[in-house]
Amino acid sequence: MISVRLPFWLRIVVLVAALCIVAGAGLFTYRYFTHPTTLTVAAGSLDGEAVHAMSAIASRLTETNAPVRLKVIDTGNVVDATKAFSAGNVDLAVVRGDVGDLSQARAVAIVAHAVVLITAPPGSSIDSVTGLKGHTVGVMGGELNRNVVAALTQEYNLDPAKVSFKDVAPADAGKALKNKEVGALLVAIPLTEKYLALFRSLVQPNAKATPVLVPIESAGAIAQTHGAYESFDVPKGTLRGSPPVPEDDLTTLRVSFYLVAQKKLDSDLIASLTQSFMNARRDLHELPILAQVTAASTDQDSYIPVHPGAAAFYNGNVQSFMDKYSNAIYLTPMILGALATVAAAAWKFLGLGKENKEGVLDSLYSLARQARNADSEAALSDIEEEIDSILKAQLAKTAAGDEDAIDAGTLNLAAHRLDNLIHYRRSALAMRQTRVPAA
Repeated sequence: MISVRLPFWLRIVVLVAALCIVAGAGLFTYRYFTHPTTLTVAAGSLDGEAVHAMSAIASRLTETNAPVRLKVIDTGNVVDATKAFSAGNVDLAVVRGDVGDLSQARAVAIVAHAVVLITAPPGSSIDSVTGLKGHTVGVMGGELNRNVVAALTQEYNLDPAKVSFKDVAPADAGKALKNKEVGALLVAIPLTEKYLALFRSLVQPNAKATPVLVPIESAGAIAQTHGAYESFDVPKGTLRGSPPVPEDDLTTLRVSFYLVAQKKLDSDLIASLTQSFMNARRDLHELPILAQVTAASTDQDSYIPVHPGAAAFYNGNVQSFMDKYSNAIYLTPMILGALATVAAAAWKFLGLGKENKEGVLDSLYSLARQARNADSEAALSDIEEEIDSILKAQLAKTAAGDEDAIDAGTLNLAAHRLDNLIHYRRSALAMRQTRVPAA
């Protein structure tokens, strides 16, 4: 085999091209692993507060160059947000625990708590859920509170008591209560100043007339049956401080709003999302609704199971890049080196890509036969050129330290013999040409 040495300028070009390829591959890998991932999140509420809060979180994630970004989709209400999530149209959603199909949901965080409040007009004789007998209860939120109504109806057996429930729009709720179109009003709201102010505008408390807040004494039993709810005591004076409304702690139901993720999403991705989300919530302290954001429960029996990625963050088990890939980084070069060694040994054992010594000697012996049978000076010249080519290649191998090169002694011996044969054949051809004219 003839050794070919590339020109210096071509070697420079090849080296530069190789460095560019390596640098490009490194840059591509870096951009691939550091490029932020955008997740879609469905949110909706009658007053737009859910979309406003999630949009603020999304903007904060962009400002802080978080590895996960949010694209907020306004569905108008929580029910439609849950439907979009259960249909697989979005990656995340803000949902209420008692609404819709959440079988594919895994909790990332609790974003708010809604407290069920049942109120009757001032002076009403209704002081308990059983006292609703024969009355119509206006329900704000309609479909959103269907399961609350069903739980109360089941626990207190309200069907035989002829208690009816009627959906009322927020704009008409206060008027319906004042005009006694409904005997009581049921709402489920977070206990923040914005929603408490809305509730006050509906019941219009004053020093002479305070609304009646109806306790749900069996809240604990309902919570045992319906996992989405929990028993909760509304603190004394929540609605008004003096005189306090309620006059004492009021037992009722509470249901949580969750930020949920599809359970199929990667754990590392959700861990990054959870960390970024909680950091953004801390930075956006000016939004009162975000004050209720808390970690999702990591208990095994929680109503909505926590996503493994979120659980890793809450438990402090998030692994860094080196923690996850240190073994691979350490072992990969060793494995590749061992494979390269095995491949080189097999290549050498099979003799692939190399011209063996026997092949070179056979070529020289073949040239010897051709020299004996050559019938012209031109044929002898061609044989000499081929011998020179073989000798040059073998000398180059010897200079390069190739162990397959024929040793110099054998090479000289073969060359000397070929030279004698060619000389003898050339003399024979010359004598033949001399005899022909004489004849």
